[in-house]
Amino acid sequence: MTRKNLFNLIKKKKSFLCIGLDSDISKIPKHLLSFKDPVFEFNKQIIDSTKDLAIAYKPNLAFYESRGSKGWLSLEKTIDYLKSLENQVFTIADAKRGDIGNTSKQYAKTFLASEKPSLNFDAITVAPYMGQDSVTPFLSYDGKWVILLVLTSNKGSEDFQNPLSSGSATFEKLGIKTLFRKRLFEQVMIKSYEWGNEDNLMFVIGATKAEMLQKVRNIAPYHFLLIPGVGAQGGNLEDVAKYGINSQCGLIVNSSRGIIFASGGNDFAEKAREQALILQKQMSDILVKYNII
Repeated sequence: MTRKNLFNLIKKKKSFLCIGLDSDISKIPKHLLSFKDPVFEFNKQIIDSTKDLAIAYKPNLAFYESRGSKGWLSLEKTIDYLKSLENQVFTIADAKRGDIGNTSKQYAKTFLASEKPSLNFDAITVAPYMGQDSVTPFLSYDGKWVILLVLTSNKGSEDFQNPLSSGSATFEKLGIKTLFRKRLFEQVMIKSYEWGNEDNLMFVIGATKAEMLQKVRNIAPYHFLLIPGVGAQGGNLEDVAKYGINSQCGLIVNSSRGIIFASGGNDFAEKAREQALILQKQMSDILVKYNII
């Protein structure tokens, strides 16, 4: 899915909602446990009830890999079902991979290649700590996206991502040549311009860090940002839009638990839709407010 395709999807659905399929088998409604594949059935019903409201779905790999071969089968069936929707949704593997080059090549093949048994996601989250050779293998697939972990919502993000350090930077692509005190996440973003661009690279920015989005946009005015943390984690959608939106929206805002576990009963899909609709309506108003639709 190209940048243009993604923007058209946002305008068509009047939404920039991503639904995280953090499908914990211990939390799904008990009546689904009688199905041959309870997790896939759960995902399918969530997708069917929200696919007109969400532009993206993001399975969190931990909830599938922890179940061994059964979990991997649930993941394969889920991505195949999403792909059957024929480019009506953007698919993100929330895998957070990051390793030396040869290993990254295999991870990239697993999640991004179009041939079976690869999964053929549109995008994958990648940890950039090991540097260029751990990231570029994921960028070798045309039409696919790398989403770099940059500034996350968890408490531990303050350990490395956010503290200031003295230094200098030359940022020729944006005409910036300056001395400044920079944070690690800023260094990662600046360095990533040597690896990719706004057509194949996104950044993860936690919604609870909304006040930092101005700094993010100073470095990456045109990139799409994946924003987790709205909903159960306390992120504010209006603040995210205020500081992070650009002329093509440039935001994919994720909500997981607040939608998929809105109910633990037989009405779980209906309640998931209700919660997704609340966010979609807020997003539609934001897109109108900022003259995007």
